[in-house]
Amino acid sequence: MKRRTFFKFGLTTAAIALLKSNRLNGQTDEIKNNDSNLIQRRPVVVSTWNHGIQANDEAWRVLSNGGTSLDAVEAGVKITEADLSNRSVGIGGRPDREGHVTLDACIMDDKSRCGSVACIEGIKHPISVARAVMERTPHVMLVGEGARDFALNQGFDKFKTPIKEVKKDWKAWKKENKELFKKPKINHENHDTIGMLAMDEYGNLSGSCTTSGWAYKMHGRVGDSPIIGAGLFVDNEVGAACATGMGEAIIRIAGSHTVVELMRQGKGPQEACRIAVDRIIEKHEDLTGLQCGFIAIDKMGRVGSHAVYAGFNYAYQNQDGKNELIDSEYNRDW
Repeated sequence: MKRRTFFKFGLTTAAIALLKSNRLNGQTDEIKNNDSNLIQRRPVVVSTWNHGIQANDEAWRVLSNGGTSLDAVEAGVKITEADLSNRSVGIGGRPDREGHVTLDACIMDDKSRCGSVACIEGIKHPISVARAVMERTPHVMLVGEGARDFALNQGFDKFKTPIKEVKKDWKAWKKENKELFKKPKINHENHDTIGMLAMDEYGNLSGSCTTSGWAYKMHGRVGDSPIIGAGLFVDNEVGAACATGMGEAIIRIAGSHTVVELMRQGKGPQEACRIAVDRIIEKHEDLTGLQCGFIAIDKMGRVGSHAVYAGFNYAYQNQDGKNELIDSEYNRDW
């Protein structure tokens, strides 16, 4: 099996203190065995897929100027949301089978505050609306028309969707898939997400996740991306994780929360992601086209990822300044 592994280690005064904590006993031995890699590497930002390169660049502008991880993960994924050529995130995304482009997003900070929107239409930056839900309301999640009304009341920019090219593609799809239109069938290829995790110079973690969801999904369908604990989870004492791929499978194991809890038990980010993927595989008899992947970062700045199938990658940037695309480890070839 072809694999490439990518680990980065960070150590700070706070991390040294954590080494003495009973909470991270399981990670202590691993770190002691890699003393040569104990290098100061924060800030750190990591995000899913190749569109993460551009998103990381924007997040890094925030982090390198002393900004918070929360500001960074919002600013980073807004780049992807605004990319009209991206068909799986934001205003350029593909619609559901009824022709509606419905967007989902969530955000979580180092204080365990979180906000989310789901099935929102015609708003340029759902990630910013999710942050507003977190900061300006007593709620965690708003959906549909309620989310849109809130966004408009808060002064967020509107945007007409679907865009011309996407609408043309949708009409062609509908014409070619009349049977699918009557009897919905899972489309494994045309869905994707950008998830982003960051640690700022203060050692605090935040994460974000945003998507337009499954192309030509049933109207009203919501996947894992806006669900705290499924598409994203952050615990500033332990680490953070986010997911990409088939949301239904990720929801079934509360994927991102599972990864973070495994790190709490002493697993490193890489192993935690692998175990979560193994759990998804165990829960599904048919894995045909079922791609899911996770990225994770722990409190010491170490990063890991794992996916069901080959092909998943993520963008990584740290204090060294290099923003690179890394192939994830995986279980199966296509």
